[in-house]
Amino acid sequence: MRILRDRRQLVAMHQEWSRKGRGTVALVPTMGNLHEGHLTLIRHARARAQQVVVSIFVNPLQFDRVEDLERYPRTLEADARLAADAGVDALFCPSSEDMYPDDGVSPVRVVVPVLSEILEGAYRPGHFDGVATVVTKLFNLVRPDLALFGEKDYQQFKLIERMVQGLDIPTRVEAVPIVREPDGLAFSSRNSQLPESARSVAPALKRVLDEVASVCRTATVFEADRVPEVEGRACERLRAAGFDPEYLSIRRVDDLLEPEAGVPLAEQDLVVLAAAWLEDVRLIDNVRTRTD
Repeated sequence: MRILRDRRQLVAMHQEWSRKGRGTVALVPTMGNLHEGHLTLIRHARARAQQVVVSIFVNPLQFDRVEDLERYPRTLEADARLAADAGVDALFCPSSEDMYPDDGVSPVRVVVPVLSEILEGAYRPGHFDGVATVVTKLFNLVRPDLALFGEKDYQQFKLIERMVQGLDIPTRVEAVPIVREPDGLAFSSRNSQLPESARSVAPALKRVLDEVASVCRTATVFEADRVPEVEGRACERLRAAGFDPEYLSIRRVDDLLEPEAGVPLAEQDLVVLAAAWLEDVRLIDNVRTRTD
């Protein structure tokens, strides 16, 4: 496995691949601290492409809190071993200076309206502009035919999907289902920051989402007032379990807008999304209401 530290090495690799016939290239963008969720993405990429590139870059543009950026786990040495064992061909781990030569910032930002402003975007202003900008840069640098993302960050995937469509980027983006620990907690790099006492509470987030999804599946009559009521009660259950929820929202799968008025929830394809603090760690998760 090659470890590429800057874009010049990436260009040299592309030139070599062009001479030899590069085949299909798949990209798995990450911020490192690799876990089973990332490895699942890599395995999907390995099965679908001749060349697999994993990027590791803790992107400062998508952090709305400096302390969160500073605390984000950085485990490059261990990540490189995991990536090599998983059959990755190239690990691209640039510095902030290489990605953003203009004093660590990007003079040009990519903005995806609406999807960047709701849910996560409402609580983390500028977050999705940072995500869209860095993913666009990675697509331009790596030039993948295929890029894989985990469904845990469902809103992020939908935003990237729309960005690719809107900008005619010649990369196919695919979502891979959430990978969970045995107790239901979605794998996340932030899980390692949970104290032991909080770790035992964390699976309650998934249980509450499952309860809301079950309500949606059985709601054969649409009542306009019922959606915020269901969401509010779910937030109360999270608080009772020890969480401080930012939002829990029932949305349409395709565009993440509110459920269609006048149509029973059971007849709609919906996703229940939540973000909640547990002690000083922010967890996100989502559950689809349709399992077919």
